[in-house]
Amino acid sequence: MAISDPTHSSQTPEPGAVPPARAGQIDASLKTPVLFFFACAVLWLLLGSALGVISAIKLHAPEFLGNVEALTFGRTRSMHLNIVAYGWTFNGVFGISLWLMHRLGRVELRNGWVAILGGGLWNVAVALGIGGILLGKMTSVEWLEMPKEVAPLLAVAFLLIGTWNVVGFARRAPGHVYVSQWYIIAAMFWLPMLYCVAEMMILWFPARGTVQAITNWWFAHNVLGLWMTPVGVAAMYYLIPKVLGKPIHSYYLSIIGFWSLALFYNWAGVHHLIGGPIPVWAQSAGIVASIMMVVPVLVTAINFHTTTYGKENWRIIWNSPTLRFVVFGAFNYTLSSFAGSAMALREVNRVTHFTNFTVGHAHHGMYAFVAMVYFGAMYFIMPRLLGREWPSAALIKIHFWLTAGGIFFYVLVMSIHGILQGMAMNDATTPFLEISRNAMVWNGLRTAGGTAMTLGHVAFAVHFFWMLRGSAASRRRTAPTLFSSAVPVEGGAR
Repeated sequence: MAISDPTHSSQTPEPGAVPPARAGQIDASLKTPVLFFFACAVLWLLLGSALGVISAIKLHAPEFLGNVEALTFGRTRSMHLNIVAYGWTFNGVFGISLWLMHRLGRVELRNGWVAILGGGLWNVAVALGIGGILLGKMTSVEWLEMPKEVAPLLAVAFLLIGTWNVVGFARRAPGHVYVSQWYIIAAMFWLPMLYCVAEMMILWFPARGTVQAITNWWFAHNVLGLWMTPVGVAAMYYLIPKVLGKPIHSYYLSIIGFWSLALFYNWAGVHHLIGGPIPVWAQSAGIVASIMMVVPVLVTAINFHTTTYGKENWRIIWNSPTLRFVVFGAFNYTLSSFAGSAMALREVNRVTHFTNFTVGHAHHGMYAFVAMVYFGAMYFIMPRLLGREWPSAALIKIHFWLTAGGIFFYVLVMSIHGILQGMAMNDATTPFLEISRNAMVWNGLRTAGGTAMTLGHVAFAVHFFWMLRGSAASRRRTAPTLFSSAVPVEGGAR
């Protein structure tokens, strides 16, 4: 059964609208590099998911694979984090941003082989870094556990890939610069600064004392907020109005959202060090910045949720493979961001810090928002690159319900347990051994949520490679269809 979105007509108002023939030329130039990045992302996702489940099991069954030195909790957890971040998420960002930037700029990708070369180097470097962790040569710095020797390879690879977004922006057709382009081009400059400063100040030329801890959280928090989030927000700004066939609620709110994110998020990570041996003014600055993050999140939420409001819009969203994922991600972007601002308050932080609440919050942002939006973007982009629809409605539904249900259950379990855990740890009469013993059941539930998400990833991977291997006979332009025929669909123009 063919699957796509309900609004592909050339009469539909859309960001960066281009004639179908021109769109085909742009997609043809992007096809090989974008599919390469997506394929690498999916393969890394499968491996990272398996390691995540193994790590989760070890928290309530420590003897599981206990005799395998390479699969101790410290190594599997670090491999899981780095694979999901640098393998799945970064490859997803590369593919989605390249497609969005060139589609919105109405310009073809030139010399795409350079981006593929950079992608090959990036994935080789990540593989070497994961191998280093597997062999016990990891660092002790969260988000930077891979041996520092892979950093130059990653830097060169990013230069080869990211440059083409900058070139695509510079070569864009005359006319309006879309908000999605702002976020993408900013992210391409923010990440190199973050990564180079963190590597230099922590691993290559280490700063003294607590400066390393401040730098670590500045980097770790901003990789999510100034790299993964901008591309996710860019995808939402493109896909929501595109599929619904209506403009975003307010262009001016999008300006406020962009600049307030750039202004406030940079400081927010320091709130993770509340109570630590760092200057109080730095802690306070992190708290203030985290609270001020309500501004970009609120205006972005108003834009997205007002645009999607209405019974007819929700019928389209429910029946659209793309928008099911994207709107789910947009909703959780709002929730996870507000939760992050609340966690920066000292009274709240006193309870949630060092607990599973923080684990649930990290997955809330990284998965319920970022990953789900990326899934939705892939469901939208792939048919345009391959010239055919997704082959199975059932697999898309399975993917959505396993991942959406899994992450909802995961975040709920971790949040409830985190609050109970924090209250118990703040009670001097409660033995720590009792707190650890009580965590076993909750960690078992955590494994169940992670397993559901992993099964969803397997369904997605099967469908993805089935889509890649589609027969030549299926390479035809067909009218898009939905999960249900209840919503009227316009013609099948791309």
